[in-house]
Amino acid sequence: MNTTPNTASPARVYLETYGCQMNVADSELVGGILRGAGYVHTDSPAEADVILVNTCAIREHAEDRVLRRLSELAHFKRARPATRIGLLGCMAQHNRASLLGRAPWLDLVAGPDSYRRLPELLDHARFDAAVDVRLDRGETYAGLNSDHAAGIRAYVTAMRGCDRFCTFCVVPYVRGRERSVPPASILAEVRELAARGVKEIVLLGQTVNAYREGEVEFGGLLRMVAAIEGIERIRFTSPHPCNMTDPVIDAMVSEPKVQPYLHLPLQSGSNSMLAAMQRGYTVEQYLALVDRVRASIPKLALSTDIIVGFYGETEADFEATLSLMRTVRYDSAFSFKYSVREHTRAHPLGDSVSEDEKARRLAAVIELQQAIALERNRESLGHEVAVLIEGPARRGGGMMAGKTPQFKTAIVPARPGVEPGDTVVARVEAVTAQSLICARV
Repeated sequence: MNTTPNTASPARVYLETYGCQMNVADSELVGGILRGAGYVHTDSPAEADVILVNTCAIREHAEDRVLRRLSELAHFKRARPATRIGLLGCMAQHNRASLLGRAPWLDLVAGPDSYRRLPELLDHARFDAAVDVRLDRGETYAGLNSDHAAGIRAYVTAMRGCDRFCTFCVVPYVRGRERSVPPASILAEVRELAARGVKEIVLLGQTVNAYREGEVEFGGLLRMVAAIEGIERIRFTSPHPCNMTDPVIDAMVSEPKVQPYLHLPLQSGSNSMLAAMQRGYTVEQYLALVDRVRASIPKLALSTDIIVGFYGETEADFEATLSLMRTVRYDSAFSFKYSVREHTRAHPLGDSVSEDEKARRLAAVIELQQAIALERNRESLGHEVAVLIEGPARRGGGMMAGKTPQFKTAIVPARPGVEPGDTVVARVEAVTAQSLICARV
């Protein structure tokens, strides 16, 4: 089958992305696959021959937002009937049985393991709806070229899928089981990015520190990436506490390029909730891990994920989460209301916490974390920090923005000759809960 656009000029593709960094990386992968098949990118859906939306299914709110957006994008198909509209990613996998009925203008539905076939599927979609949501336990997209966005930071997928099956989570059902990208493929991609001037690499995986390919585990992979010339900073997300092994911690300690920042998802500070979620650890084990990484890695910044309102969560369970937050004192937290997801192990239980109560608990978590983040940032006052410049600050006014090794946003005065990708030393003079306001040294 011909897998190149059947038009006199290259077909134009518009791509929107929703969700996590994995989806960002997948969209860059899709861009590379389609470019290799002769398609060209456009920033305008009105000009596009193909409109693709890469989606998230982690919460119901995310799916509702995508469905509204698809309704808006249908306008472009009405204006240009030959336009093909496709839905990609986790929502395609999760709602495969109902999507064409809910959005009959869709021409393509493709799950996360179907991207290699997109050119062929788009050819088929000229004549009839194309659907491919098969999960492939061997697909890692190793060796395929991604269209990485320009910038000083790049996302590199190290592994796909998840074997944890937390009861609240749909990821194993929409992204399949764990499989690791061969180290040679990862290293080749990182070398290419370094040659383009990328300074920071973020290794991605649903449980990225569970990485293992042959004899190479995640700590070894970190060391391999750190050996590549031109890369100055390395991060990874999202690890699972149960896979935070000594070799991983040792690599963070001994490799200066691996930054002192760790995202360590908690979800709940209650042992009964952790057991119900099947997270695989207790509060006591989690706190022992926090103590271990903080003792090993000076100036470590910690972030986390928190879910409020999971089935059966009592006020005492919720208060235990707030208490643990006060104990750990995270630098930042990503907090969410529990959303019942079809196909998950918790789905048959339904909801036991009202939406109003979930909203109250979420607001309390956010308020507490804001206060803790401000306290943590105040500890930096008067200290010098190394800031990797990303570009102009949103506030303008001759200021530039970048990230510290702890992944905190730092605002510094611009100076002639300083460009994105440069690292400058600055002194923290003021703080908010979200940023450090600095003076150049």
